This record gives sequence, C-alpha cells and structure tokens, in this order.
Amino acid sequence: MTDYQVWAPAADRVEVEVAGSVYRMSPSEGRPGWWRAEAPAGDYGFRLDGGPPLPDPRSPRQPYGPDGLSRAVDHAAFAWSDVGWHGRALPGGVLYELHVGTFTPAGTFDAAAERLDHLVGLGVDFVELMPVCPFSGRHGWGYDGVSLWAVHEPYGGPEGLKRFVDAAHRKGLGVVLDVVHNHLGPSGNYLPAFGPYFTDRHRTPWGSAVNLDAPGSDEVRAYLIGSALAWLRDYRIDGLRLDAVHALADDRAVHFLEELSAAVDTLAVATGRPLFLVGESDLNDPRTTAPRQAGGHGLAAQWSDDFHHALHALLTGESQGYYADFAERPLAAVAKTLTRGFFHDGSWSSFRGRTHGRPFPAGYGHRLLGYLQTHDQVGNRATGDRLSAALPPGRLAAGAALVLTSPFTPMLFMGEEWGAGTPWQYFTSHTDPQLAEAVRQGRRREFTGHGWTAEEIPDPQAPGTVLASTLDWTEPAREPHAALLDWYRRLLRLRRSCPELADPDLAAVRVESDEEQHLLVVHRGPYRVVVRLDGDAPLAVRLDRPYARTLALFGDAWPSSAERELFLAPDSVAVVRVETEPRQGARPDPGAGPHPR
Repeated sequence: MTDYQVWAPAADRVEVEVAGSVYRMSPSEGRPGWWRAEAPAGDYGFRLDGGPPLPDPRSPRQPYGPDGLSRAVDHAAFAWSDVGWHGRALPGGVLYELHVGTFTPAGTFDAAAERLDHLVGLGVDFVELMPVCPFSGRHGWGYDGVSLWAVHEPYGGPEGLKRFVDAAHRKGLGVVLDVVHNHLGPSGNYLPAFGPYFTDRHRTPWGSAVNLDAPGSDEVRAYLIGSALAWLRDYRIDGLRLDAVHALADDRAVHFLEELSAAVDTLAVATGRPLFLVGESDLNDPRTTAPRQAGGHGLAAQWSDDFHHALHALLTGESQGYYADFAERPLAAVAKTLTRGFFHDGSWSSFRGRTHGRPFPAGYGHRLLGYLQTHDQVGNRATGDRLSAALPPGRLAAGAALVLTSPFTPMLFMGEEWGAGTPWQYFTSHTDPQLAEAVRQGRRREFTGHGWTAEEIPDPQAPGTVLASTLDWTEPAREPHAALLDWYRRLLRLRRSCPELADPDLAAVRVESDEEQHLLVVHRGPYRVVVRLDGDAPLAVRLDRPYARTLALFGDAWPSSAERELFLAPDSVAVVRVETEPRQGARPDPGAGPHPR
C-alpha cells in the first residue's frame, strides 16, 4: 500500500483515484488542510469535491505530461556510480549554461551526456541546466513549467536526469539546475484548485504573485523549499539557479530566500556536500548574496547583468533600451563593473527613470556571475541572434578574455565557445491552439513596435524555430569556429593556472582605458589583459612595466623594440605577463599606463 497525502485546505471532500479506482481521504491529524489515505500503488490523481482527478502538486513524475495522472518514483532504487564525487563549492568555478532540448539534435539528457567530454576539454566546472520541470508540449525554454517536483518526460524523465547528473559527476563536473519559483506556466497549472498558492497582495509580470506572505503562505513556502531540497537530495544536484528572485514578493520578517538558503545549508551539512544557490536579481542589492548573519539572504552568488550590458554595448555599439547608460562611455562602463561590481550602485538609470542599486562589497567578486551571453540576452532578442551573427571573431575573443580573466564567477552559454552560427530563438509547443496563437501574436506585437516586421519574427510554434536553435556540432571542427574554441580553452587553462586571473577581490583590479583609441588594459597582478577594438592601423601601447611574455593572443599583437611597448592591431586581444621586479639599472617610468602612440 502507498501513503497518499495532499494539502487542499478549501476542499470539503478529497479522494485519490488510483488506476481507475477511487479511495476516500481523511483529514490529517495535527496538520490543518492536509488529507491522507492508504491505497494501492499506481498512476494517481486527487479529486477535490467530486471533480476530475488532478495531478499531485508534489508529483515526482508526470509520465503523461502536465495534465495527466501522477506516478510515484522510488529514488532509492537508482544505482548511482558517482562514488568519487563529493561536490565542489561555487567560488573559483566556471559555469556552462545549456538547454537540454537544443544542446543536441536528440534533445535528451542522454544525448547531452554524450557531449560532456567536450565540456571537460573546454575546462568548465559546472553544467547549468535550464529548467527541466514538465511543460506543455515537447519543446520550450522551460520557464513555463509546472509540477515543480517532476522532470519533463521528453527529456528523459527522472531517470534520465539522474543518469545525466551521474555521468557529469564521474567526469568531475558539477550540475546546477535552473528553477522557477516566481510563477508557473499558463498551461497545466492546477495549484490554485488545491489552495492559496497565489495572492493578489502583489502583482508580477505574470499576474498574481506566488503566495509567500499572505494567509496560507507557510505551506506554500514549504512547498517551494521542499521542491528545492528534492533536487539537491534526490537528484544530487550541486546548486540551484533561482529565476528572477526580485519577483518573489515577500513582506515577512524572514524573507523566503533567507529561509530557503538556511534549509539548503542544513541539507549540505546532512549530505556532506557543498550546496549553493545562485539568484537572478534585477535589484543590484548586495543583500541578496550577503550572509544571513549580516542581514542578507545568504545566496552564494547572483547574475550580473550590469557586466553583460557594459560588454555588449562596448562590443556591438548598441545603445537602445537598457544599454543606453552603458553606451555613453562603454570602456568606462566595463572598467566600473570590473572594479566596482555593479554599474548602477546608486547611480541614475535612464531606462528606469530613477536612481538604482547600491555599492557592492569589494572583496567578493565571486558572488557575481559574469557572462558575455545567456539564454535571456540571446533568446529575448527579436530573432534570437547571437553575438557571432554580427561580430568578427576578434570582437568575440575580446569579450571572452574580459569574462574569463574577470574577478567574477564566469558563465558561458552553450555554443558561445565556438561562436555558434545557429541562433537561439524563442520557441514553444503549446497544445492549446488559443494559447499558441496568443503567444505567437504577442511576440509579433512586442517587436513590431520596435521596427521589425511580423514576417521577421520567428514563429515560436513552428518546428523550424526549434531546429534552427539547435547546436550544429560540426561547427567546432571548422574555421573560424575552431580558432575561437581554442581561444576559450586557452583562457580557461590560464584562469586555472594563474590564480591572479581568478582573484575575486574587486579592489585588486585596476583598469585603464582610452575611449578615443578604443583601448582597454586590465591589471590582474602581474598580468595585463590588453584589448584593442576599432581602428585602422596597429597601435603601440605602453605598459606600466616591461613586457615579459605573451600568454595568449587573438589577432595581431607583438612587442616593439621598446621594453614597455606592445603593438596591437584592431580587434585584437593579448594576455601578457609583465616583469614584477625592475630590471637592474632600469629607470622608473614616469608615464606608466596605456599610452597609445
């Protein structure tokens, strides 16, 4: 017999239907709003006040999709082989974000696992999976998921995810899972039928907010925390990326994120593995990652869109929307984020029409994830165009160097490392025709208002949109992709072998820039990352110390006869080591710094 339990505080009668048979449930003693019953094992659903069977809110498996019956999973039955894996903490690591459905043509966990050797050879430390909870249809980004304890069946279901995690651990790779607590998808969301999972006390871009502070919120918080712990415990995930935590509206004295991070720390002690949380936040508030003991929420890190926006404006020249502030003086914007963390740290944000943010503490650069591209920053463009669609390899290489020698925790987006020629577009496969059409028309309205024609916007429901967004694994062996891939591998080796290039202390970073000459020199201990963008002739750059040797080069750069000078052609980048001790008899340089000639 199986013990079935469900929280349905507003129901007068609750039944569990198992394999066509219906069993009456009774209120749980000492647990208000909870119901329970013992019944045979099998595919099941809960009936509320005589209604149709609904999926279990805590369903561990949805074999028939989000609208179908639920199925139990015996997590203890999986034969794990990652006995040598004891986890790894986030600081010092490099993440690689991938979408299971488009990482390979097969779009499954098992197919993705077959490509793990590529990631090992690249030199990353963690694979970050985009959301894997069930959603409508076969294809989607995953941010419209429901059944927050289950795994999308077309990817391989619970067993497939475990096989992937197991394979990654055997190869020395940690696994981070993207989870969405701020909303559920528009299709297959039955939580409101069971209880007050949502509240109108707050509004979000998706409508009513998840109920974190209204009546009934104790159980809702427990539901979300239980889901998070299940990924870390039952699937041996190493960390969670929390989507849009600024949309987790919570007025309680103990914020939901604080309660969640405390629960994760407790589980880490119990399992003997380091476990961590990474938040996506638009607040530019260091309290997100500050320790709970210091009044923070205790997350290990957060995404840094400011760094991305500064890099994007510098490399592309785009200045629309939220890029406007960064595009005024893009080299200075990059310099500020590299040395201060946040660009908006109490400064004016023209996009928001107000001041935004507060200063970030200098010694904790590893608490910010730095990236050149992400699923958001590519997929939310009108045509899903990557940087590689508009920029030459030298520009891409410069951006990679600034990310991978930064004081931040770097993250790459799948295919970025070889300048993938495939876009990554917005795609769905909603089974409800009305919802599918609403999404299609909404996407067109959004971008036709910005100058695009309706015909230029990819149809999210078209199979060709998913196909176009799937990585082409023949590209890495061809030029110019192969050269860029070699560059990423070299930078990651340098980051691992040269501790100063991974030093998270923002105060130890010095950046010199010249907007007119499109020149940037980043000081990282004895290393200099020299980036030259526009121009029509090689530029002689005087370094602050005598040039010692080149560690990595993309484009054309060479030392001059002067001991402190380095020549760079346009769209070139060099990582060099300078002499840390003055040569015997050498005079001090009164003009140290990147003085172009």
